[in-house]
Amino acid sequence: MNFDDYRKYIFVFIITSVIFFTAFAISNYSDKKRIQNIQSIEDKIALDLLSSETQFNLLKELSCKAIDNSVLSQELNSIAEKLTYAEENLGVTNPEVIRLKKYYSVLQVKDYLLMKQVDQKCKQKLIFILYFYSNKGDCADCKKEGYVLTDLREEYPELRVYSFDYNLDFPIIKTLQAVFKLKNTLPAIIIGLPATTGTAQAGDETHYGFKSREEIENLMPILVKLKAAREKAQNTATSTATTTQKKK
Repeated sequence: MNFDDYRKYIFVFIITSVIFFTAFAISNYSDKKRIQNIQSIEDKIALDLLSSETQFNLLKELSCKAIDNSVLSQELNSIAEKLTYAEENLGVTNPEVIRLKKYYSVLQVKDYLLMKQVDQKCKQKLIFILYFYSNKGDCADCKKEGYVLTDLREEYPELRVYSFDYNLDFPIIKTLQAVFKLKNTLPAIIIGLPATTGTAQAGDETHYGFKSREEIENLMPILVKLKAAREKAQNTATSTATTTQKKK
């Protein structure tokens, strides 16, 4: 091996080392940024939880006209998307991801209890679904069920969906399992219809296994009725506005 060969090998070694350490530094930086983002979300949730306590107190004082929606409810969808992103990028067993999921679970239960009170006080006919899933790889239909529920939630504003990891080692999850007497057969959904419908109360209907959109709509015919009533009211308002414009 001559001198030029040595120079060539040394040059290749240096280039390879630079590429390796650069990639390592970028990866390390990205992981730190993701963890910082998670911590930022946790701080936000902590504030929301504090806000929920105030909302519970205000609820006793406010009129129903002043109650439109929970501040927590507005944040839940956004946090759910960030949690999904964190799970996909850092892994479901990452300690930061697990901690974020626990915060998220508490926030959901807070919102659920708050909106139940709003529903009872203001007769808003809210419909609740508690959805239990697993991401341990033992629930082939859980992801599909999640998509169905997201789709339904977007179409029916009266429907509130709360998602919980059945296997999360957290007292609040154990309490929910005990309260609703849940079996480890996933996916599982608990449907709570408003008391004003004169039908089932929240927690009275537990369903196991994948349910399609049509099956869930059949389980909750009130959803379709509420949508029809909402569309009728919108059409009436549009017709009235058009008639008023023509008279001018």
